[in-house]
Amino acid sequence: MNNPLILAIDQGTSGTKSIIFNKEGEIRSRASVPLKSYYPETGFVEQDPEEIYQNVLASTEACLSAFVANGGDIQDIMTCGISNQRETLVVWDENGTPLHNAVVWQCKRSVDICNRLQKQGLEEIINQKTGLIIDPYFSGTKMIWLYENNDSVRKAVDDKKAYFGNIDTWLLYRLTGGKSYMTDYTNASRTLFFDLDGLQWDQDLLEKFGLHNLLLPEPVPSSYQFGVSDFNGLITPAIPITGMIGDSHAAAFGEGCYRPGTAKATLGTGSSILWNTGSKPVFSSRGMVTTICWSTGDRVDYALEGVIVSCGATIEWLKNQLGLFADSQETEAMARSVADNHGVYLIPAFSGLGAPHWKMDARARITGLTFGADKNHIVRAALESIPFQIKDVIAAMEEESGLSLEELKVDGGISANRFVVQSLSDLLNTSITNIGIADVSALGAAMIAGIGSNIFANIEEIGAIHQQQITYHPVSEREDLLSAYQGWKTEIDNL
Repeated sequence: MNNPLILAIDQGTSGTKSIIFNKEGEIRSRASVPLKSYYPETGFVEQDPEEIYQNVLASTEACLSAFVANGGDIQDIMTCGISNQRETLVVWDENGTPLHNAVVWQCKRSVDICNRLQKQGLEEIINQKTGLIIDPYFSGTKMIWLYENNDSVRKAVDDKKAYFGNIDTWLLYRLTGGKSYMTDYTNASRTLFFDLDGLQWDQDLLEKFGLHNLLLPEPVPSSYQFGVSDFNGLITPAIPITGMIGDSHAAAFGEGCYRPGTAKATLGTGSSILWNTGSKPVFSSRGMVTTICWSTGDRVDYALEGVIVSCGATIEWLKNQLGLFADSQETEAMARSVADNHGVYLIPAFSGLGAPHWKMDARARITGLTFGADKNHIVRAALESIPFQIKDVIAAMEEESGLSLEELKVDGGISANRFVVQSLSDLLNTSITNIGIADVSALGAAMIAGIGSNIFANIEEIGAIHQQQITYHPVSEREDLLSAYQGWKTEIDNL
C-alpha cells in the first residue's frame, strides 16, 4: 500500500483522543471523548476502568465515522498505536473484572506508605534499581495501599489471581479479549517494580513490598507485536497493535528526541520534561527520576525526567473553582494586562510539588496579595508558575548531566499560550520550538507503531517528517522576569 494509515489512541486523564495519521504524519480524522474522574475522599482520585475502556471505544467509533463520512476507507488502516496516562493503575481478576476503581496518577492516598518505606531505608535501593523516588505519583505505592486496604484485592493477590497493569496493559487486555497481557518498557518503568538495567520485574522489591504474588504483564519494547483487535467490531478484519508507550514518552518520540541531549516539555494537566540520555541510564541526586525514554526492537534510549504535578490543572482550577474567566484562552490577555506580577505568586501544590523539590505534603497557596491586586495578577501568577517550575527542573538537569540546554521542544494544550512559552524562552535564554501539532503524544504512538509494523524502515525515516514548527526566541532585558523568578525560589524555600 502506497500510503498506509495508522490509528493512534491517546488515552489521557481527562479523555481519549483517537486519530488516524498517514505516513507523512498528517491527520486524516480525529475525535475525542471526555472522561470522568472521581474524588471519594480528600486527596483520592479514581476513574472507572470500564468507563476508560468504553471511552476508548467511543472515541474510536467517532473517529472512524468521521473518517468514513469524508470518503476514507477503514481497510487502509494497517495498525494501531496506543499512548496512555502512565502511573494510573488497574487491578483485575481472572475473569477480567476490575477489583477496584483505577487509581489515578494524581492520587495521594499512599503518602503514609511512602513515609513508611522511607523510614525502612528503602529509598536508595529503589532509586538504584528503578531510577524512581518513593512518591505517591508512581503506581507501586498505590498498589501497596490497595493490597493493605481492600480485602478483595488482598485475597486476589494472595491467591495469585490479581492482574496488575497501568492503563496500557488494561486496554490491551480488553481490546484483545484477554489474549494479550503485556506492557511496554516506558510504562513498566513508572511502577517502582521495574529493574532499569535488566529490563525486567524486580522480585526483590516485590518481596519487600509484600506483592510477590501479584501477577505482572510481560515487559517488551514500545514497538512490538502486542496482539490484534477489531475494537469491539469497529474494525474488520482486526488490525495489529504494534505500539504502546506512555504519553510523555510518546510526545518525546513524536517531537524527535532521538539523540542524547534533546529534550521536550509537555504542558498538559501536569508537565513532564524528558531529557534523552542515550543508551545508558543516568541516575539523579537532584530530584530527577531516571526512566526509559522510548524503545524499539533493537534499541532502548533512557532519559532523565522532571515531573511537574500541576500545570494546566492550575488554570482549570482558576476557571472551574474560582470562576476568574470563562475560557482558558482569555488568560494570555489577562496576564499581559498587568506590567509584572507585583510580588503575587501562586504555588500550585494542589497535589504536592514534583521535581526537583518533591514536597509531597506541600499545599497550594497564593502569596503577595494587596488591595491593589486583582484577578489579572492571580492569573499572571498562575501562568508564570509554569515556566518557573520548568526552569527549576532544567537547571537541575543541566547541573546533573553537565550539559547545557540548546533547544527545548514543547507540546500540550498550554503550549498554545504565547505568554507562557515566551516567558519560558526568556527565562531559559534559549529557543523554544513547538512542532505545530497539539496531538503530539498520539503522533508519537502512531510513529512507534509504524516502526513495529514496518511502515517505517527506521527512525531516520520518521525524522524526515516535519510539522509546521513555531519557534520562540529569548527577548533580552527581562530583568522583571528574572527578579520574579528569584522571588519564586524564595517562596518555594519557605514552604
